[in-house]
Amino acid sequence: MTATATRPASATRNGGRRLVDMVARVRELGILVALAALFGVTGAVNPSFLTYGSLRDILLNSAIVAMLAVGQTLVVITRNVDLSVSSVVGLSAFGGALVLADNPGVPIPVVIVGCVVLGAACGAINGLLVGVAKVPALVATLGTLYAFRGIDYAWAGGRQVNAADMPDGFLSLGSRSVLGMPLLALVALVVLLVVGWMLRNLRSGRELYAIGSNPEAAVLAGIRVQRRIMAAFVANGALAGLAGVMWAARFGTVDATVATGKELDVIAAVVVGGVAIFGGSGTVYGAALGALLLASITSALAVLRVDALAQTAINGALLIAAIVLDRLLALRVAAALRRRRFHDDH
Repeated sequence: MTATATRPASATRNGGRRLVDMVARVRELGILVALAALFGVTGAVNPSFLTYGSLRDILLNSAIVAMLAVGQTLVVITRNVDLSVSSVVGLSAFGGALVLADNPGVPIPVVIVGCVVLGAACGAINGLLVGVAKVPALVATLGTLYAFRGIDYAWAGGRQVNAADMPDGFLSLGSRSVLGMPLLALVALVVLLVVGWMLRNLRSGRELYAIGSNPEAAVLAGIRVQRRIMAAFVANGALAGLAGVMWAARFGTVDATVATGKELDVIAAVVVGGVAIFGGSGTVYGAALGALLLASITSALAVLRVDALAQTAINGALLIAAIVLDRLLALRVAAALRRRRFHDDH
């Protein structure tokens, strides 16, 4: 009797999970199709878009945003958001560059670890405000966005660190390639694969989805919601700190304005990549593809000599379209699950 009663419930859960997974794959497949169409059309109009140098620039331009999108996904799937990532990038980029400029003997790995720890500390502050103090994430991270940027301005005091002030070994990280692929893109790819595996295979990763799907049910299920939300913000901050190192190595010139406004690009990449803005679904792979798509669109519009203001409008339209599509898909999935439960019950 018990086995008979539990089998339909288990089948319903498995069916629902397969349905959600299928929708997620379709979203990522849709981005790949959009990328293929974009490269095909733009390459046909201007073949220089498909040269190695152009593709390399697109990978470099998307690597930092993809890294930030991976971290932001961890936060968004818990039904939160982190608007302060750009300020954390700026703070860690300037801090790392300043240490290297004023202390040439400091080993580069120590500076990288220091920037990651600095970013994680900023993420911990956000996690405490959101997870423990229960301040809405939008308000808390908007406040820390300005607070971290203000600390950056006070620390810099108008100073700018130039490429000539930093060691060549550090700057080469931003231009070096491995088997023809930019090193920064490889770093972003490794982080993407590791975080994607953890979300799919570790209990802590799956609990983030449970929290985003239904926070009250997650509490009743015994999930330590505060701890998981705190961990998501800390991980996001650590990745933002690493992105700051990548920024300093990539561009060489660093001041207190680094990455200003970049948080909007990150959120756009996450949403375009199919991560539900209301939490509970989406993958880091989709978010990284969203970052690649947005960087590719920007490069394609520049190659096609489209006005810069139009580029911003197109990115905004793409973001709205992604949100509408996400809402429509969510409604269809919910309707499909209700129909499946109805058939199982009758």
